Amino acid sequence: MMQSVQGVVNHQLYESRLKQFEDEVGVYPVSCERLAAGRSDLEWLDQVIAGGSRIVQLRDKDSSDRDLLAKARYFRKKTSEAGVLFFLNDRLDIALLSDADGMHVGQKDLPPSEIRKLAPDILIGFSCNTEEQVRVLGEEVKRGTSAVSYYNIGPLFETGTKEGLHHFLGADGIGKFSRHCSLPFTVMGGIKLGHLDEVLRAGARRVAVVTALSGADDIAFETAHWQQRVLSGRKESC
Repeated sequence: MMQSVQGVVNHQLYESRLKQFEDEVGVYPVSCERLAAGRSDLEWLDQVIAGGSRIVQLRDKDSSDRDLLAKARYFRKKTSEAGVLFFLNDRLDIALLSDADGMHVGQKDLPPSEIRKLAPDILIGFSCNTEEQVRVLGEEVKRGTSAVSYYNIGPLFETGTKEGLHHFLGADGIGKFSRHCSLPFTVMGGIKLGHLDEVLRAGARRVAVVTALSGADDIAFETAHWQQRVLSGRKESC
């Protein structure tokens, strides 16, 4: 049964998207063109899909609005053909115009409740960087007043994708945070292949990564390896 989420209109569409997210997503690739060793976001997209990822997130803070919209529509076309979930970072306008399956936002971005008013059937991911943020979200979920579909725990380890970070949670943060909220969650932040066993033992079921895939020599191969490792680790813990 679907978790009670505030503001959903087309429950069948929402549930279908959420079921795919919960059942199929292992590795969660997030794009970053400047860290992709000279490869474009479009090349990256083709490779992570070829590697078997069941979700992609377009994260582009550099393109003009028109270029970003064109890129998002290309991502939507390719992901629809492959049956892959398409998420966009931060931009509600581009998400709506490109018919994205979901959005991911942080604590300083548009509130999920406001996003839900204009995008009633998309999945909404929400970054949580402190235990208190997860506790507050968990209370909203219990009351049935949350618009969030899943949340992210992070950053776990030192990462170069965001500036100004000085506090990293480590794998121990996974259990400490997730006990407060019943929603599905992802983990993110400096996670490398050598961390996988540790984060999976700590309870991670979906692992979001940027540089581990973007910087790989063979993105498709690396994506396939991460997807297999995460899904296998999930089965072993059941």
